Amino acid sequence: MKKYLSMLLCLTLLAALLAGCGGNSKSAQTMERGYDMAAADMAEAPMAAESASGAMDNGSTNAEMTLPESRKWIITMNLSAETDDLDALTAALNEKIGSLGGYVEDQNIYNGSGTGRRYRSASLTVRIPADQADAFTQDVGGLANLVSQSKSVEDVTLSYVATESRMKALETEEARLLELLSQAENMEDLLAIEDRLAEVRSELESTTSQKRLYDNQIDYATVYLSIDEVQEYTPVEEPGIWERITKGFGDNLKGVGETIVNVLVWFITSLPTLIVLAVVILAVVLVIRPLRRRRKAAKEAKKEET
Repeated sequence: MKKYLSMLLCLTLLAALLAGCGGNSKSAQTMERGYDMAAADMAEAPMAAESASGAMDNGSTNAEMTLPESRKWIITMNLSAETDDLDALTAALNEKIGSLGGYVEDQNIYNGSGTGRRYRSASLTVRIPADQADAFTQDVGGLANLVSQSKSVEDVTLSYVATESRMKALETEEARLLELLSQAENMEDLLAIEDRLAEVRSELESTTSQKRLYDNQIDYATVYLSIDEVQEYTPVEEPGIWERITKGFGDNLKGVGETIVNVLVWFITSLPTLIVLAVVILAVVLVIRPLRRRRKAAKEAKKEET
């Protein structure tokens, strides 16, 4: 009977613990869904812009960053490349840029101090359709030795939405002022309406220009390309044993840190369940311990009688 009671208590506590963990998991999922919905709602409100950034590994020509299509991103890229024929490369790049629907915003070629046409360099500011930015990076890597690259994105969704909302509000006010202007009956009202109308139109022009600027920056990624003319390409260095050990140790340490954080989050979120379980266990112990003592005392008394 004693063994059955102990097993029953253990099974009851185990079931309660599993139920608590399951509840916490569902709660966490619900919170995540709520956060995503709240973030989506915030994108429709006229608030200040947020920013996000990312970078690709140096020397990689096929790394891509996946961006949600529902948001407004300004993409900026920095590329550094080497070539043994600067003239041929710039000609090929200009042709490739045109085929992708982009254009060269600025181009500078610097003559080196050496004789002939060697050891020159060039810098280009290229505007490429945002959805072709990664394709352009791959093209540069195919035409030249791509030494390094980086890519950053700025999330301007909230600022863009705020600008649109402000522009619509000004257009509505302008239409209303024009209606009032046609109904004005005295010179004082007429002058006041015209003054306000001039202010609204000035602000509307400024807001419209801001939106056009956003549209251009969002539709076209900005690529800063630096090119060096060399006789030999810079070799790609393979990581040595010390670099590999350092990277492996860092990755492992990062994993341990994430595990500790996850355990801490689980403990904090499960604290109410753990407290209830602790109370239940304490109550069971307080009930069972006197019973065991009584049974033990009864057995000892029975032995003394015999």
